[in-house]
Amino acid sequence: MEKVKPKKHLGQHFLTDLGIAERIAKAVQGQDGVSKVLEIGPGMGVLTDFLIQEKWDLYLVDIDSESIVYLHGKYPDLGNKIIEADYLKKDFTPIMGGPYAVAGNFPYNISSQIFFKILEERNAVKEVVCMLQKEVAERIASPKGNKSYGILSVLLQAFYDIEYLFTVPPGVFNPPPKVNSGVIRLTRNTVRELPCDEKVFFRVVKQAFSTRRKTLRNCMKGMGLKDELREDPMLDLRAEQLDVSEFVLLTKKIQESWNQ
Repeated sequence: MEKVKPKKHLGQHFLTDLGIAERIAKAVQGQDGVSKVLEIGPGMGVLTDFLIQEKWDLYLVDIDSESIVYLHGKYPDLGNKIIEADYLKKDFTPIMGGPYAVAGNFPYNISSQIFFKILEERNAVKEVVCMLQKEVAERIASPKGNKSYGILSVLLQAFYDIEYLFTVPPGVFNPPPKVNSGVIRLTRNTVRELPCDEKVFFRVVKQAFSTRRKTLRNCMKGMGLKDELREDPMLDLRAEQLDVSEFVLLTKKIQESWNQ
């Protein structure tokens, strides 16, 4: 079969190192007995080969029609489990038919969007093992207090336990990206729902990091805070100083303020 050429507009950087592909595949653990794995952006199947060896019930999704043709030729037994679609726009819940894991070498240009979609489907997505830009991987796994700690850190850590697994250099890709990559694993935690209004929580987190160098008192001016709450010492802090539980507490305080 003729090889697929990586396409810049799709952010494709095909992994060529088999050892790294094997490490990523072996990092998928099957949280809560999950046996189904959805690989996002398989390209020419370097990671796919090792996921198949791990005996997962495997589904592939790629937006690139050239890759889809190649994958059908390489994996004829997968049949309609090879799906040509934009992952960001397609609902995979009915296709997967229950809980599943996500794996893949995520395109740098849409990795954050992929995670926001995973958040929406978090009760189905029990585990994520992925490679993405090292800076973004570190941000997602970062604890509070770090400069890299941000919106995705808080929102994902609310529902997943996150581990930074290892760093991948540019030279193992075709074409090589200009930065290092990082591999992380997200494992769904026991939080089914937060003890506050989740829409308000998401809004509070995004607002808090909108001007991260300022205190929360300044960041939250657009949230309609009552005078009494404005004096709360919690608002003397900056967003990066709060962990998930503290953001939940702040959200509850804001909701209570609104109801007074």
